[in-house]
This record gives sequence, C-alpha cells and structure tokens, in this order.
Amino acid sequence: MPGCASKVGALAYRFAWLALACCGAQCVFAAQCNVVRHPPPGDAERAFLAADYARAETLYRAGLAAHPADPSLAAGLVHALLHQEKLQEAADTMRALLASGSDSAAGSAALLTLRGELEMRAGEPWAAAESAEEAARLDPCNPRTELLVTQLLKLNSFYATAQRTLEEAHAIDPADPEIRAQWMMTLPLSRRIAEIEAYLAAPEGDDAEETRRLSQYLDRLKATAGGLPTDCRLVSDTTATEIPFINLMRDATHIAAFGLDVRLNERITRLEIDTGAGGLYVTAAVARRSGLKLLAAQQVGGVGDSGYRSGYTARADSVRIGNLEFHNCAVHVVDTRDMPGDVEGLIGADVFAPFLVTLDYPMRRLVLRQLPQRPGHKDAAGLNTDGAGDLYDRYIAPEMKEYTPVYRSGPYLMLPTRLKAGEAGTAKMGLFVIDTGSWATTISPEAARQVTRVREESSMSVEGMNGSVEKVYAVDDITFGFAQLRQKMPQVAAFDTSRVSKSAGMEISGFLGASTLGQLTIHLDYRDGLVKFDFERGRGYHD
Repeated sequence: MPGCASKVGALAYRFAWLALACCGAQCVFAAQCNVVRHPPPGDAERAFLAADYARAETLYRAGLAAHPADPSLAAGLVHALLHQEKLQEAADTMRALLASGSDSAAGSAALLTLRGELEMRAGEPWAAAESAEEAARLDPCNPRTELLVTQLLKLNSFYATAQRTLEEAHAIDPADPEIRAQWMMTLPLSRRIAEIEAYLAAPEGDDAEETRRLSQYLDRLKATAGGLPTDCRLVSDTTATEIPFINLMRDATHIAAFGLDVRLNERITRLEIDTGAGGLYVTAAVARRSGLKLLAAQQVGGVGDSGYRSGYTARADSVRIGNLEFHNCAVHVVDTRDMPGDVEGLIGADVFAPFLVTLDYPMRRLVLRQLPQRPGHKDAAGLNTDGAGDLYDRYIAPEMKEYTPVYRSGPYLMLPTRLKAGEAGTAKMGLFVIDTGSWATTISPEAARQVTRVREESSMSVEGMNGSVEKVYAVDDITFGFAQLRQKMPQVAAFDTSRVSKSAGMEISGFLGASTLGQLTIHLDYRDGLVKFDFERGRGYHD
C-alpha cells in the first residue's frame, strides 16, 4: 500500500493500525464482512427508540438477568444509562459485564467496544483507542467498533480515514441509528436533506435536545439549498494579516476581554475572541443594524443556567477582518440585548480554520498566515463560519514538528491535562477546552474531587452565553500540566460542565481560560488539530 507508512508515522496513536487498514479505497479488514440482519425490536429496544430510557433500563436489566451473556442487551442497558446521565452506574455495569466475560470472540469484541464507548463518554479517548484496537483484533467485522474508531479518527483530525471507516460501518449495518446518523451527515446536500427528513420521521432513540438540534440543522440546510449560500469565500487578494486586539472593558479601568473590530456588511462590530465558541455570534441589535439575512431559527446553548436562548442563523453578504474580505458568511444571532461583559458578539477562533492562527496575547494582536500546503493539494482560503470541515487527514509539516496534537470536537480544541493537588497528591488526567472566552481557568467539581477537596464558594461567579451559573465551588492549590507547561493556581472556580460535555460527546473536565492563556502566545492549526504555546517572561504589555 504505497503512501501508508507516512500516515501511520504521523498518527502516533494506539490506533495507528487503522490508518494502514483503511489506506485504500476501502478498509481492508472489513472487506469480507456480512451485512448485519436485525430481528424485530423487542420491548426494551422499542422503549429505547421512543426515548423512554428509564423503562428501557428496567427491561434491559430484566433481559440480562435471564441472558447474562447477551452483548446486545448489555449495549442497550449501558446506552440507556448514558442517556440518563448515569455515568457511574454505566461504568459499574460495564465492569460487571467484563468480569462475567463472553463465550465467543465476537461477544468479547462487542463488550470491549462498549467499554471503549464508555471511555469516550468519560473523556478518556486514549483509553478508548486501546479498547477499539483490542476489539478489532478479536472481530474485524463489528460495525460498532468501526463507528468508535471513526469517532477517534475524527477527534484526531484524520477526516479522510474516518470517512472511509464510517462508510464500511454503514455498509455492514445500515440500520444502526448512530451509524446512520453520522453517515447521513457526509452525503451531498440534496441527499443529506432527504436522509435527515426520513431519519426524523421515525423514533431512533434520540432525546428531545438531540432531535431539536437536528431539526434546526435541517432548516439551515434547506435555506442554503434554497439559494442563500454560506461558503464564506475569500474575495480579497491578501491571504495574511495582523490585527491589533481591541480592549473590551469591564469598567473604566479594567479590561474584561480582548476583541476584534469586524465589519459585517460594512457596519463595525466589536466581537470578543473566544476559542471556546464556534463561528460568529452577534446580538439581535447588531444583526438588525448590519442588515443580516435570515436563514433559519436556532436556539443557542453554552455555559449558564438560564436555559437555551432563542435566536436564528443569518447570512452576512460581506465580512471584513483587517485587510481580509469574505462573502456569504453564516452568523449566529442571539435574541438578547447584551452578552456577558457587554460585548456585541463573539468570534470563535475556529472561523479561521483555513489559516494558521496566532493569538499573541503579550503583544495583543491576532496574526493570520497561510497553513503549509498539504503535499499534492491546493487548499482554498475562506472563513469557517458554518462549521464546515474537509476530508483530509492530519498533516504535520516539517516546520510544525514542535506543535502538540490536540483533540478536536467541533469548535473545541481539547488538551489532555494532568491535575495534581499539593506535592504528594495523586495525579489524574482530564480533558480541558482551550477557551480564551473564559475569564479564568476553571474545573468541573467531579474532576476536582478526584485529586482534592471541593468547597462551596459564594464570592466567585461564572457567567456565559446562557446566563450566570447558580452553583459555583472553589478548589485550592491545584496544578495544571499540559503541552510541556505547568501552572500552579492557588484557587480555581469549579462548576458543572455537563451541558458542554454532552455537546462534545465526552466528559469535559474544565476550561483553560484567560488566567492561563493570557500569558502566552498561542498558535492554533484547526485544520490539523495542532497547537503550540510560547511563553517568554517580560515580553509584551504590562498593565
């Protein structure tokens, strides 16, 4: 297989074997697999498909009591528990199932795949990769294993290999709802619309929030198909720029955040730079004065306890940032008069995915440069305001060999972070989002409790897109270690991250915010899932 060795070398993860197996037009290990034939659904499965997860749990438990070695019943029970956010019960159930074992290689592979799915949800993709590799060696024809590997490959920016793996999974089991849901997102626009409509026409086990998000996405697709493109193409000759940060003030003397002056249809808007957000977000007032064109209704989620905010997706005919101009760009409009910190909106750094993004906080500037060209490819420049990706695998250019690979899920760039309290404490690993929009580095209470004590704190506050967080806790004397950097913090705010975790599909242990990132020069390659942090003491502005 010519060309495969370099791919495996770049992958450098436990599932490197898959890059070899899927280097051709089809995944070699799945070429001889039979199509799965499902029996008619039983009572437990019908309850699950109808999103009655509590009843499904009861029925699956009863079924497992009678047939303890049935992997399909085991999977149904664990999935029902996960949909109810019973993560600890799901983990305990998984341990008991693995201890009981299976009487076949296929059954053992199914249980190992299920363990990998749980490890993914728990925010441990490194462990999930080991489970997926072990499962695939036992049964190379398990479509759920291929689905898990697809998710791992996408998480590591191996989009082309993930696409081929997903196609194999769908060929083996086109009726699996989760496989079908991911597969239909890869189809051409007209087919995708038809497949999503068919998917939504019958219950497939999605909860109300998942169904709402998919319905809103369908509305946006129909608007795009109706003649309002959102390709956000570059129309200026310049392909690089440097833009000074704008100070967004909390009051007359204190800076709350840094932002950019962005022209939406020639009207200047000040947007906060937020690596924890995806796309462009503006208030309804900004949308009206800028003359943005309505595409589809939308609800906006994020940090905070006020529930989802109403809004809509719109299109800007022109977006100018520095000396770069783009046409036909999607913008998310939030139906609120003010955003946290009284900013007019947010600009997620992921919108610059076609560029190498440098957030130079010491010098307070944004630098955009062209990414190294992939061998044999000509990359088009544009803003990624609509969450679109490409179908290439991660490429680490020679000049970027010092960069650190990170996990990417949608707009989130996530770093495995080592947590430790005190000098003699036990260290634990967790996934942290790189989030310049967060006022400080924060942690979830669950992650903090693994290494130290958590106490209630009434003087600390956390505010996000969805309002203020009601319950905020405090953690003392904790050290964060990530990408060859360490930072010891005397006090850290802790709050529930479950809403963000559900959106990402895995447990998020916290956010690396301004108290950490504001001292660094951050280089971000969203295309390939790479980051580099530079720290030089004494460089830059001093307040």
